[in-house]
Amino acid sequence: MNTPFIFIFFFILFLSYTEATKCGSKGLNIKSPFTLSPYHNNDPNFNLYCQNTNTTMIHFPFYGNLVVKSISYNTRKLNLIDPKSCVHEVFLNLNLSLTPFRYYYVVRNYTYLNCSVPINGNSIPCLSGYGHHVYTVEPSVKVPDSCRAIKTVEIPFGYSSYLSDNSFGLGLTWELPKRDDEDGDDGFEEERTWVHLTTKKVPMIAGLVLLAAVGMAMKMKILYTKKLSVSNEDMENQFSEDLLAQQHNIPQALV
Repeated sequence: MNTPFIFIFFFILFLSYTEATKCGSKGLNIKSPFTLSPYHNNDPNFNLYCQNTNTTMIHFPFYGNLVVKSISYNTRKLNLIDPKSCVHEVFLNLNLSLTPFRYYYVVRNYTYLNCSVPINGNSIPCLSGYGHHVYTVEPSVKVPDSCRAIKTVEIPFGYSSYLSDNSFGLGLTWELPKRDDEDGDDGFEEERTWVHLTTKKVPMIAGLVLLAAVGMAMKMKILYTKKLSVSNEDMENQFSEDLLAQQHNIPQALV
């Protein structure tokens, strides 16, 4: 096989090992512990994926997809946006217990009530409708006869009409798994995590080794070609010199 084709083959193989770092030209910069996949899967860890070119998404099993607004790696904060513009639906249904994430803000217990008639306070518009009105209350509040408790959950905020956008409170932080030999460590140093090693460094190192091997092979072939060319040129020069010497000796033999 021709060496340039070998180089192209291994270069494409190397690119297949390296993962995309952002969704489009305007996407967020993605780095460890997060990885970027072409589509979402059911892994509730650090897999992000792209939607509509520049939009970075994260998928939570048993809930759905949320937009990644920003990532602060220094403070380990993941800011999310609910594409359905209903933060309290996220609070009510999102289960973080099987993920490495937890709410960034301090949480407290709130009870969601579903009432057939309005009660004191502001109902949650995106969860309410004709004949039912949903509220968040302290768990200690007595449930009115016209209401039933839906669920009590630990969330950062109860509903307020002043905090009714699609992102307020949707801040998460994360923890990385510890290795077995890291007892007492906080487990946050990404360079020492097996997740980082297996998903990032091994494929990249393998690709670099392949590229180095191909580069060395090409260099050796170039040197061999040059040496062969020089050798052929020397043989041609020697042949020319011998031929000229023979022609120069012919007249002397005839005299």
